[in-house]
Amino acid sequence: QVQLVVSGGGLVQAGGSLRLSCTASGSTFSTYGMGWFRQAPGKEREFVAAISGSSGRTSYADSVKGRFTISRDNAKNTVFLEMNSLKPEDTAVYYCAKGIYADRRNYQYDYNAWGQGTQVTVSS
Repeated sequence: QVQLVVSGGGLVQAGGSLRLSCTASGSTFSTYGMGWFRQAPGKEREFVAAISGSSGRTSYADSVKGRFTISRDNAKNTVFLEMNSLKPEDTAVYYCAKGIYADRRNYQYDYNAWGQGTQVTVSS
């Protein structure tokens, strides 16, 4: 079972930036897609961004497109989420997830391992 460790959350003012990291255990990291999801208070968990295993193709939720960038370093078993121009509505617990498939997927049921989540709070 792959273990995912998330880091990088925190408190930032609107307009600021944060970078999240998620490191996976195991030796097959490049064979599966990775995703980021978030859950705001009182809301369901939603898709944020995804990246395929080896080609690096990405997809984003419309709400973060142009502000967030997902990337990965397969040599370090790590996926990143660079968040710029943060807004108060980006406040949520952010989770990384390991995909079942090699390509990028936008739905939670396409993921079979989850990190512990990290709080991102954006103040106005």
